[in-house]
Parts: sequence; structure tokens; C-alpha cells
Amino acid sequence: MIRAIEALSIKPTHLLIDAMELPLDIEQTSIIKGDAKSVSIAAASIMAKEYRDAYMRELAKQHPGYDFEHNVGYGTKAHLAGIDKLGVIPEHRKSFEPIKSLTTK
Repeated sequence: MIRAIEALSIKPTHLLIDAMELPLDIEQTSIIKGDAKSVSIAAASIMAKEYRDAYMRELAKQHPGYDFEHNVGYGTKAHLAGIDKLGVIPEHRKSFEPIKSLTTK
């Protein structure tokens, strides 16, 4: 999220964020259950999910065996089995388990 904000050509003057605060020098409002309380957050959430789902389908084509097309951002049993069999690839998020433990051994 920080990378996306920093890449904007126009710097925002205020951020509405779902349930968290970012370490940025921009005024922000954190809203618990923001996607249910803010149309802006809900729209951003839908856009992010659609982008992620399309990205996961593309990863599935590029890296068969990881079950990316079905895990929609969460590690299914089939996805975890793919990691055990095929290993970690650069697209895996190193800050999330179990990838974090596998890459810091």
C-alpha cells in the first residue's frame, strides 16, 4: 500500500484506510470495517480483489503446480503442496508464513 501511495503522481492530502495506519507523513483516517462503512474503501477493496484474482490466474499459467488459480491470496492445501514439491518462487511474499520460515532457514 505504501509503494502504491508513493508512486502516485499526485500526492494525496488524506487517506481513508481499512483498519490500519501507515507510517507516512499524510493525514489518514483508519476505519475499522472500513469496507462496510465507506464507499471509497469498499470500491478500492473490490478493485484490489479483482486485480489480485486476475494476477493469480496469470501466475497459474506461468507457474503450473502451485494452484494459484484457486488460492485467491490464501494458501490452500493444494498451494502449500505445490510449494513443498516445487519450492518458493520470487512471486511468493517472503513476509508471510510459511514462506517466511522457508526462506529464513
